[in-house]
Amino acid sequence: MIFCEAGDHSLGSNRSNAVASEEHLLVREITHRVNNELAAAIGVASLTASRSKNDEVKVALAGVIDVLFNFALVHRALQMPSQVAPLDAAEYLRSLCQCISRSKLSHRGIQLVFVESPVQLSSERCWRLGMIASELITNAERHAFGDDGGTIRVELSSSGNFVMFRVADDGCFREPIVPGRGTKIIEALARGLEGEIAQKFAQNGAVSTLVFPH
Repeated sequence: MIFCEAGDHSLGSNRSNAVASEEHLLVREITHRVNNELAAAIGVASLTASRSKNDEVKVALAGVIDVLFNFALVHRALQMPSQVAPLDAAEYLRSLCQCISRSKLSHRGIQLVFVESPVQLSSERCWRLGMIASELITNAERHAFGDDGGTIRVELSSSGNFVMFRVADDGCFREPIVPGRGTKIIEALARGLEGEIAQKFAQNGAVSTLVFPH
């Protein structure tokens, strides 16, 4: 008679949890350092502006400080949550979109429109959704628009047990779309939400649609 003993599955699970915990700790440490560096850059610009006797320099530096401040707000909104708690996803995305618009879009004449519906998600799922939103908006800002600007439309809605998130622009992708690191990140984040994302690119704009269970 042959006896088979089951392996210690708890050991493998503990190791996986330890690795995940260490990865989360490293991500938070990097986020903390970037926040500190942005704060230091804002401090240097503010000090330089206060010491300058040139009004044009003061105005220019004030604009730089405002952009850096909004970049810091974007980075803060996209930091990995330390606790799992329910959040108003619409409120979270609205704040994120405002910061992205002020830091990256408005000076290029790109309007960001957010159409929202009330959706409650956990902080971790909001974070994943925010990362996807930031990546899609940044891709549109970099590749879809020239000097004339345009519009990026962000929509959040829910139906039954599913949430739909869509980012559309009226730009024109002048170069062939080659999936890169950003696409892989978006797809990985979508899988983390147990969802699927579809992207369509055309001469009159692009549309990315994410659907995932509530």
